[in-house]
Amino acid sequence: MDQISRSPRRPWAVLFAFPFRIFFVSTGVAAVLLLPLWLWWLLGGGGPAMSALLWHQHEMTVGLLNAAIAGFLLTAVCNWTGTAPVSGRALLALWGLWLSARLGLLLGDAWQLLAVSLDLAFLPVVAMLVARRVWTARQARQAPLIGVLLALWGLDVAFHWSGDPRFLHGLVLLGALLILMVGGRITPAFTANWLRLHGDDPERVRRWPALDIAGLVCGLAVVVLELTPWRGLAVALAGLLAALIAAVRLAGWAGWRVRREPLLWILHLGHLWVVLGFGLWAAAKAGLPVAPTAWVHALGAGAIGTMILGVITRVAMGHTGRPMRLLPGMRWGFLAILAAGLVRVLAGLGMVPWLPGLWLAAALWLLAWLLFLWLYTPVLAAPRADGRPG
Repeated sequence: MDQISRSPRRPWAVLFAFPFRIFFVSTGVAAVLLLPLWLWWLLGGGGPAMSALLWHQHEMTVGLLNAAIAGFLLTAVCNWTGTAPVSGRALLALWGLWLSARLGLLLGDAWQLLAVSLDLAFLPVVAMLVARRVWTARQARQAPLIGVLLALWGLDVAFHWSGDPRFLHGLVLLGALLILMVGGRITPAFTANWLRLHGDDPERVRRWPALDIAGLVCGLAVVVLELTPWRGLAVALAGLLAALIAAVRLAGWAGWRVRREPLLWILHLGHLWVVLGFGLWAAAKAGLPVAPTAWVHALGAGAIGTMILGVITRVAMGHTGRPMRLLPGMRWGFLAILAAGLVRVLAGLGMVPWLPGLWLAAALWLLAWLLFLWLYTPVLAAPRADGRPG
C-alpha cells in the first residue's frame, strides 16, 4: 500500500482516496480560472498557442467536462459494479495527466505536440478504467457509457487534427447526450426515493424505456448532423424531436413535487436546459433569426454547468458519509449558475447588450463556483464522517 493510502487523514491524502474528491475540486478550480483567463485574452492580454476563442471552447468542454466525468464515472462505476476505486498513486497519476494537458495547452507552439498528446491520452485511460470494472462485474448495460467516452475522445482527436470548431460543438452535444443517459437514470430514481421518504407516492414519477431510447437516438442524430454542413427543416426536425422527447421525459419525472429539495430541483432544471438547447439548435438549423451558437451556451453554460454543479454537490455529501442536504449558502450558487446560463444565452440572442451580458454571466458563473469551492473543498478534503474508507 502506498504512502497516500497509508495517510488517510491528511487532507492531501484524503483527496486521492476516491476519484470524486480530487476531480470535483479540480472541476471547481478549472471553472473559476478558465473564464477569467479567456476574458483577459479577449480584452487583449495575450493568449495561448491556439486562438483564444478555440482555447476557451476547448477547455470549457474538454478540460472542465473531462474532470467532472472522470470524478463521477470512476466513482459511480464502483458502486454499480461493486469494484475497488482508483486511488493513491494511480489516481495521482491520472489527475496529473489531466492537469499536465491543461497547463501544456497554455504554453507556446513548441509544447503543443506534447500538450495535445497528453490531452488525448486522458479519456482513453478513463474509458479503460471504467471498462475493466464493467467487464469484471459482467454489466453489459454500462457499455454505452464507454461508447460515449470514446466518442468524446474521437471528437477531441478530430478537433486537434483539423482545428474545426464544429467538433467542439459536437462535444457540447455529446455532453447533453451524456446528461440524457446518466441524468435520465439518476434524476427520476432520486426523485422517486425522495417522494417515498417524504410520504408522497413514488409512482408519480413516470419513466418510459422506449422514450428513453428514442431520446438517445434523436440526440445522437443531432450530434452527427452538427458535424455535417446540412441545414434546413429536415435537419431541424431532428433537434425539435430531441427537444420534445426530452421535455416529455422531464414532465414524467414530476419535478415540481420536489421543489423543496434543491439537490433535486437543480437536476430537473439542468434537464430543462437540455430541452432549450436542442430547441435553439433546431431553430438555428431551420434558418430562424436566432444566433447560430445560442444553443452552445444553453447546453454548455446552462445544461452542462448546471448538471455538473448539481451532481457534484450531491455526490460530495453522499460519498463522504454526510447527510444528503445542500450546505447552507450553496442555494445561492445554484441560483447563480442558472442565472449565468440565462444571461449568457440572452446576450447571445441579442436580448441584452453583449459585453455587459458577458461580464454579468461571467460574474454569476464565478460566484457559483467560488461558493462551491469555499463550501465543499473542506468536505472533499476531509475523511468520511462515518469513519468508512473512501
